[in-house]
Amino acid sequence: MQIPDIDLEFAAFDTPVPVAFAQVNAAQWLEAASAVRDEGGRLLALWAGAAPEEPSASGCICAAYVTLEGTFWLALPLTPLNGQWLYPDLSDLFPAATRMQRAAAEMSGVHAQGAHDTRAWLNHGAWPADHPPLQHNPEQWPQLAPTALVNYPFVRVEGDGVHEIPVGPVHAGIIEPGHFRFSVVGEKVLRLEQRLGYTHKGIELRMTQLPPLQAVRLAGRVSGDSTVAYAWAYCMALESACHTTLPERAAWLRAVLLERERVAAHLGDLGALGNDAAFAFGLAQFSRLREDWVRGSQAVYGHRLMMDGIVPGGVKQNLDRHQKDRLIQLCDEVEKEVRTLHHIYESHAGLQDRFMTTGRVRPELASRLGLTGLAGRASSQLWDLRCDHPFTPYSELAVKMATHHNGDVAARVLVRFDEIFESMRLIRQMLDGLPGGDIVGPVSLPQDDARGAGWVEGWRGELFVALELAGAAQNHRILRCHLHDPSWQNWLVLEHAIMGNIVPDFPLINKSFNLSYSGQDL
Repeated sequence: MQIPDIDLEFAAFDTPVPVAFAQVNAAQWLEAASAVRDEGGRLLALWAGAAPEEPSASGCICAAYVTLEGTFWLALPLTPLNGQWLYPDLSDLFPAATRMQRAAAEMSGVHAQGAHDTRAWLNHGAWPADHPPLQHNPEQWPQLAPTALVNYPFVRVEGDGVHEIPVGPVHAGIIEPGHFRFSVVGEKVLRLEQRLGYTHKGIELRMTQLPPLQAVRLAGRVSGDSTVAYAWAYCMALESACHTTLPERAAWLRAVLLERERVAAHLGDLGALGNDAAFAFGLAQFSRLREDWVRGSQAVYGHRLMMDGIVPGGVKQNLDRHQKDRLIQLCDEVEKEVRTLHHIYESHAGLQDRFMTTGRVRPELASRLGLTGLAGRASSQLWDLRCDHPFTPYSELAVKMATHHNGDVAARVLVRFDEIFESMRLIRQMLDGLPGGDIVGPVSLPQDDARGAGWVEGWRGELFVALELAGAAQNHRILRCHLHDPSWQNWLVLEHAIMGNIVPDFPLINKSFNLSYSGQDL
């Protein structure tokens, strides 16, 4: 795709996936966004660039877009105007930009000029509303005194018989906090509005305080169910900035970890979806299978979630013949039972009555809102990084994309089943064809300032990591590390998926997406 007057060089990053970078002005910022939208591309992420040492210095806003050619990272330098850093609003072109812009405003003090929604996103009264951007004053964080809580200005729906149902932020069960405000008539949902941000932990600031070679451990803890995907994305960004060549065997071993993580997530979700439709048998069986699966990870990798298995330059652990045989045997055993459960789910009239047409996201709406990942593929959004821009070993495995067109809970369930079976096939093929060689290579930090990008298809969807490193003169420190979860896009779509459904169906619809709170509340 050609963007007027912007020189995109896809060789700018030494990554296994095509990533380009360009610096733009305000006019080009809008031209690029319009060109991407018109060509059917997507906004991948939006964030503030590395914070300057002084709040009065020039700032930067960044955006990453996905096109058929790959992803490109645009940086727009900003200078203060009447004490504010302003940039053109993107929310009219990409609705998913709204919350990203709100978070950037609070954390870095950069503001989208003309934005319709400027409400606080992360600040729940933990710091004064008029406090300077937090990334400029990290030393003041311990001294910040909580302020009085104020009512959040939810969008109200007026009319005869309309009332509101508040849910959360504390929920039943062991799940993360999030507030959901339903506007309903009877049991029919007219509107849902979310308020998230309760799990903000200062991860991105903390990344700048860690050595680049050690920060992968924090990246792997952004969202525990995607620890492998985040660790790989961070390492890909670091390795691209350092021009590191990943050993072939290490790439294959990383992919085994990633596919095992995908299977574990889908097994858990399929059981929970059955339970939310009053089919406790499904929960019992899939919980048992997931437990067998993660115990297999514990036995082979020493951790149920395979945490810290990916390290800069490769992987932490090799696999011997016995371990490979054990993983293949576990695939055979679990897949056999999942196929039986697949038939049960498909033939169970009660389940299908709850699943079909519930929480439907039509393809045209999914496209307009940027729905991504497995939820997107269930609504005819044919994006899967393992297929669109395959890197080693996916380039040798001919990954079959799991898709559906109905966009309802039933479609998202079917995509999960198909992805389990495909991941099982990939795991077997990778373990059987595992190349020889080293499992980790040397990583030498760059002498000069450098950028790196990581782009990995996690089980929810694509994760993106943008990394800015200082050179030797500044002790190779991390200037900025932005970690982007697909939940940023998909939470917005969930608000639309529930419209017209009944309140009791919300847990089912919500679980069919199973989005991460922690992944977007960095």
